[in-house]
Amino acid sequence: MTASMETPTSGASLPTPVIEGAQAKGTSRLLFVDDIRVFLTILVLLHHLMVIYAGTGNWFYTEGMQEASKAMQSDVTEALGGWFCAVNQAYFMGLFLLISAYFVPGSYDRKGAGRFLKDRLIRLGIPLALYSWVINPVFVYLVQYDSIDKPFWRFFPVEYFKGGLIGHGPLWFIEVLLIFSLVYVVYRLIVRSRPASPAKETRFPSNRPIVIFALLLGLAGFLVRGEFVMDEYNFKALNLQIPFFAQYIALFVVGLIAFRRNWLVELPDKTGRLWLRIAVLMVILWAPMMVVNGAINDDNSFKGGWCWQSLVYALWESFLCMSMCIGLVYLFRRYRNRRDKIGAFLVPNAYTAYLIHAMVITALVFAFQDIALFPQLKWLIVALVAVPLCFGISALIRKLPYTDRVL
Repeated sequence: MTASMETPTSGASLPTPVIEGAQAKGTSRLLFVDDIRVFLTILVLLHHLMVIYAGTGNWFYTEGMQEASKAMQSDVTEALGGWFCAVNQAYFMGLFLLISAYFVPGSYDRKGAGRFLKDRLIRLGIPLALYSWVINPVFVYLVQYDSIDKPFWRFFPVEYFKGGLIGHGPLWFIEVLLIFSLVYVVYRLIVRSRPASPAKETRFPSNRPIVIFALLLGLAGFLVRGEFVMDEYNFKALNLQIPFFAQYIALFVVGLIAFRRNWLVELPDKTGRLWLRIAVLMVILWAPMMVVNGAINDDNSFKGGWCWQSLVYALWESFLCMSMCIGLVYLFRRYRNRRDKIGAFLVPNAYTAYLIHAMVITALVFAFQDIALFPQLKWLIVALVAVPLCFGISALIRKLPYTDRVL
């Protein structure tokens, strides 16, 4: 998604790599990071498609639970969808923010406050405003036309903005990234820090501080959710869900620090393998954790409040987040730090694919709605069409005049 937002300039001279197959920071594109962005973009698309078919969240339209005519099918659909979406939610947007933040200091160093801010407003602000105030209201009106009893010119200024002023749908992430970037600009102006070269590299943190950080992150999430429950837009004006912001803020800051210390390249393989195994364990633990702690009957206590279930869930989420972030960086750096023909097509189109995916997948779901299949099977079939279609349409959009500066 944000691969096209800020990346180091390609074509610069390369020093000796710190780790075989990876470049030192600030010198060239980290190809594996581009592929992580593509992976996360596709995962966001699959996540929202699962919400539609399993009914495990909020979307323009859902149908999965309605199609599951038998109680057993409904239970299986909800369980599989809940597991898939819970695992994704635990880490994917936090990792998006981390790798986006990784390139912020270098961009600011090269451009200075004025040009950096201008570029961010163009690449983030224009899509955010255009989507929130032009594209999305028209799309919402068309999708929900049967339930809206007023013309668009009345719906738009009154009903639409009851759902927030800006940052509608998946564009909340672009909004958050823009806000965090503005805060970073203010910070740099205050400290007046524009180093001519990156700070001295340091070793990747050992397992002990990683565990401590995960514990503190889980505790912070629990404290926030004591007041702000998950699955609710707690800051509705900007369409933000506050329960996840302890993670988002922490990982954005980690991304800023990681750039100065070259952590994405310095990550030892041994550490990466260990945390990848922990990630697999955390994924598996979701089902028994929910069953043992009574989520089959009522999962509201896991979503927040001052109860032990909320604490357990927050800690599970934080450890899955850290392990997936480390494990995926290791995995992609080891096996995807190269550019092939598929990657050469996907990488530049990932950002636009993210921007348009909500409309594409919703339209596809309507096209497939009369086909009666088990929801997860239907999810798989539609996904096989939706992913290439989103990237294909993205490629066409990026050929339009003047789009190259924004997309």
